[in-house]
Amino acid sequence: MNTIFDNKQLQEKIHDVAELADYLWQKGWAERNAGNISINLCDILKDVTVTDLEKYPEFKLKKALPGLKGGFFFVTGTGKRMRDLARNPLLNACVIRISDKGDSYRIISQNDINFYELRPTSELPTHLGIHEQMVKNGSKNRVIVHTHPNELIALSHSPMYKSEDVLNRILWGMHPESVIVVPRGVGMVPYEIPGTTDIAELTIKALADHDVLIWEKHGCLAVGEELFDTFDLIDTLSKSAQIFIYAKSAGFEPEGLTENQLLDLKKAFHVGGY
Repeated sequence: MNTIFDNKQLQEKIHDVAELADYLWQKGWAERNAGNISINLCDILKDVTVTDLEKYPEFKLKKALPGLKGGFFFVTGTGKRMRDLARNPLLNACVIRISDKGDSYRIISQNDINFYELRPTSELPTHLGIHEQMVKNGSKNRVIVHTHPNELIALSHSPMYKSEDVLNRILWGMHPESVIVVPRGVGMVPYEIPGTTDIAELTIKALADHDVLIWEKHGCLAVGEELFDTFDLIDTLSKSAQIFIYAKSAGFEPEGLTENQLLDLKKAFHVGGY
């Protein structure tokens, strides 16, 4: 009998998530159960009908999301480690289907034995809220990555760098790739308790102007069309933050790219409105 996992595209997505999970662990961005990933699978599984849907336990959402009704999502599990997900993705992540009313979900990738052994990330309200907004906006973005890059978190602890204008000028100035890869810059979301509707609402609002966000004193979140491109947004900014901190640690103020040099880059690579 065919299942959702006979879908070749889904198999490839799961393989990619496992590969990325290993990257995050190796980079030191995924201590213990830190970080989470989700992918909108609606295009991939749009023609899939789940038989015996009622046999899967139903879990209510904190807030109904009618824009996602009937949709499928791959989501990493709560309390699960990225290093374990890299080895056994379907023991540490799951596929969920949103109800036809958009007010609940069922985990459809689990068997009868481990129905209750795996639940989606505690950040599920934020992930689904972002996905719904992207669907409403007609965005091509299907991926959300949240992780804990050390240097970017460190900068968010200083009042000097909490201004988005100041922070982006620093990060763009440290390396040409930053303004090319992340022309919309990084947004700053004030500290909120993880997993709450408050952080979800602030995040959705900030994503109107940015594709990458720093959650103050917590981590980073990025959205994109493809998994590795989304990771690249954070990775590129992290490199700039490292260069800045290395220079400061060495006892000198980094010069950074000039305004004219940044402008030339934007024109050359047709980014930032050019």
